[in-house]
Amino acid sequence: MRLGQVCRIQVMGFGLVVLMAIGLTIQLLGIHFPKRTSQSSTLRVLSSLPPSLPRTCQPKRHIVFLKTHKTAGSTILNLLHRYGDKNGLFFALPIKYQFNYPNLFHSRRVKGINSPNRPPYDILCHHMRFNLPEVRKVMPVDSFYFTILRDPATMAESSFSYYRSVSSAFKKAPHFKAFISHPSHYYREGERSNHYARNLLWFDLGFNPNAPFTVPLAKAGARAVEGIFNLVLLAEHFDESMVLLKEELCWDLDDVVTFKLNIRGSSRPLEPEEVKQLRTWNALDWYLYEYFNRTFWDKVERFGKQKMDNEVMRLRERRQQLAELCLEDLKPVRAEDIKEDAIKPFQFGQEKILGWAVRKDLESYIRSRCVQMVTPELQYKDLLDAHQFPAGSQNGTQTIVTPARVAVR
Repeated sequence: MRLGQVCRIQVMGFGLVVLMAIGLTIQLLGIHFPKRTSQSSTLRVLSSLPPSLPRTCQPKRHIVFLKTHKTAGSTILNLLHRYGDKNGLFFALPIKYQFNYPNLFHSRRVKGINSPNRPPYDILCHHMRFNLPEVRKVMPVDSFYFTILRDPATMAESSFSYYRSVSSAFKKAPHFKAFISHPSHYYREGERSNHYARNLLWFDLGFNPNAPFTVPLAKAGARAVEGIFNLVLLAEHFDESMVLLKEELCWDLDDVVTFKLNIRGSSRPLEPEEVKQLRTWNALDWYLYEYFNRTFWDKVERFGKQKMDNEVMRLRERRQQLAELCLEDLKPVRAEDIKEDAIKPFQFGQEKILGWAVRKDLESYIRSRCVQMVTPELQYKDLLDAHQFPAGSQNGTQTIVTPARVAVR
């Protein structure tokens, strides 16, 4: 009897030693087993936010976003789509996917503009070349205007990769290094899609990108932009930009939490001399960027540096929390690895555009929320369009439905 007890104790002791050894090995190897949260846990993730101070302001619902090219604008478009969708706002949509870009924006290009029974437009946010008088014909007088800029050097590298098949200047250059060295050798004013090749920010804002650079001209342009736009964000400081946007719009943290969309699989690092050359070639854009870089950090200073650091930390923690809840992989994946067409990114340009795969083991309501966060702009625009102008409506001139939540599956 005692012998049996001793044997059992020895076996249990040996088993405990084995388990401890396995645990130690796993720790040393850094192996992590994925955790799948329960239904109640996922609901808590969606409903619980880090604490913040109570608001005394009213959320802004009339918004104009100038979506500039290659500046993280697609990611911002997603949060605007989601907010308008959630709150039943009415979008000023293009008849197709852009407002007749690269021509200047005109109100007649807005779907349903002449319909007598449409509600007022709340959000204007799709690609256009800015034209303030026509924008004002569409949007309420109390609209909040904002846009986003990017260093023209890195923006040029991205543009070359993305628009090489359409810009004559980019197509003529054998490679990007050749274009950087002698851009004027390949660039001809007025040739097809050459607005992508020089001062693209200046062009999107409605100015002449081929105007010879002078400080008075650049300063006048920057001050004109400052007089129109309530907020100018910076792509290189995206999280700080989202905090400022949240404060200006009086929105909640989840309203500005995003996953990056329209991401390239790779990018070419620039040498310091190449950066200098590209900034010189895009001198009007570089002046704009420097000007609004100063105003951006002035706003951060007024907001409070420590407060900004805290808010950025809250934003990043929430993004990580939602990524772990929603995504199959915490890194973006190739389009061919995404099986759902509704969230597969559109492929254009030389580089592969990456996207996100959403977990399939989520309850439908939770998964719908996750899918909204990764839905590319083209698919989301189609969903909003189909709801605002159901089948049978011709260019928005017949039946128009008052906005309500779009079900994204």
